[in-house]
Amino acid sequence: MDEYDYIVVGAGSAGCVLANRLTENSRHRVLLLEAGGSDRKLWIQMPIGYGMSFYNPRVNWMYRTEPEPALNNRQDYWPRGKVLGGSSSINAMVHIRGQAADFEDWRAAGNPGWGWQDVLPYFRKSETCSGDPAFHGKDGPFHVTDVSADCHKLCASYLQAAAEIGLPRTGDFNGAQQEGVGLYQIATKGGLRMSAARAHLWPARARANLRVETEALANRVIVEGKRAAGIEYMKDGAVKRARARREVILSAGAINSPQLLLLSGIGPGASLQPLGIEVLHDSPAVGRNLQDHLCIDHLYRARVPSLNQDLGTWWGRLRVGLRYLTGLRGPLAMSVNQGGGFIRTRPGLARPDQQLYFSPLSYTRAVPGKRALMRPDAFPGFLLSAQPCRPTSRGHLRLKSADPRIAPMIFPNPLATEQDITDLLEGSKFLRRLAAAPSLQAVIAEEMKPGPQIQTDDELLADVRARASSVFHPVSTCRMGQDARENVVDPTLKLHGMQGLRVIDASVFPTVTSGNTNAPTIMVAEKGADLVLRDAG
Repeated sequence: MDEYDYIVVGAGSAGCVLANRLTENSRHRVLLLEAGGSDRKLWIQMPIGYGMSFYNPRVNWMYRTEPEPALNNRQDYWPRGKVLGGSSSINAMVHIRGQAADFEDWRAAGNPGWGWQDVLPYFRKSETCSGDPAFHGKDGPFHVTDVSADCHKLCASYLQAAAEIGLPRTGDFNGAQQEGVGLYQIATKGGLRMSAARAHLWPARARANLRVETEALANRVIVEGKRAAGIEYMKDGAVKRARARREVILSAGAINSPQLLLLSGIGPGASLQPLGIEVLHDSPAVGRNLQDHLCIDHLYRARVPSLNQDLGTWWGRLRVGLRYLTGLRGPLAMSVNQGGGFIRTRPGLARPDQQLYFSPLSYTRAVPGKRALMRPDAFPGFLLSAQPCRPTSRGHLRLKSADPRIAPMIFPNPLATEQDITDLLEGSKFLRRLAAAPSLQAVIAEEMKPGPQIQTDDELLADVRARASSVFHPVSTCRMGQDARENVVDPTLKLHGMQGLRVIDASVFPTVTSGNTNAPTIMVAEKGADLVLRDAG
């Protein structure tokens, strides 16, 4: 077997950071394995190309959940990146760290070193961003951009409507005050997507001590006694093995990291034995404690042109395409989610309970398939969306097969608590209140979904069950914490009861953060790299 100091499985948001930081010291030899291929594709590098990657199996795992009873037995669709950069190469690029209190919750749950003041230096280290230097880095590899000058003019109507119902305005959701409404910062640089691959892996690949293997699907962790000794993987139809002198690090994400542990015989024995997998290390929490954000969209037909006319007609695409080619500006350099905010839907709450999205575009999500695309609607329209910040429901995943090529079964278990039902219902009602403000009423021709016939709480809740969907923020399936029966890794991200094995990605989050999860995943990887290097002396 080839030998390396570190083997990192997964070249996503966390794995790219680790590959960069661990090879900055030329003494460390690192192998980075990625099941997907190259990210050097137009529709990945162009920000609005998000819509072209949403149903593309060449760059996307395209997971489907099991039927969800609380959502009328619908199967939700979960896109996850299968490409260099992982989900940071196919996401909508909204850059949100979460609320400071989220990380105080992490620390209070028994994870010293993970409070807000502990993690803020790693957020700053990771980024280059304008804004208050007390909160933002100025020379990090990951670039975050203020694109307010290029936002669609419908965003002004959204912001004015928010002011009319008394919502505060914030210019920086990652600064001193997150609460309020505003325009989102996005992960771009010079009109191109800023993925973890572009930020960390592109510069690092020139180093002689880093080897990157794409189209390499990890089969299992090679375990010797209670030590992770290496990785077995498939590439070009052959089974290959690599040995780790120091550590194996799983950074395959909240679905694939627990899947790989389970395939390796690390997990709850009762679920592994029926599949013929030898239990090498009983770890009951592997694949459990799954959390995700659930969102409800309200769709409006507009009286004025929206991005639908720019992106949904040939003359509109020609106009914005020329603008992008000549200056890397305009709608093609943007996210579909341009406005948003963090608000309290009712009095007495200690902190914001909902995240808002405003998209000056409307689209119909196709049923996933070989030719499915996200297409703008033919009429002028826009979307208002609400996402409860801190769901209390917990799901799980488990293996369907001992074959690593077969996706695990995902049971998100949404709306399993009365609090989560109340929160999403309150979010839907708040969208109605916002849409009734004069500045939005002036541009709304009609509410198409839920529709004016939906009025009572029971009817709105039925609409939630019929239409609510994931916002693609799965976390916590290899949760961090002190108790080895309830958690998978300790606060240094080492697997409880094992040597030479860590998990460093969103699966270790003690709880989901209040917002999009890419930025905190990169932070976890920055801090995780320091923990690994500290142990290396």
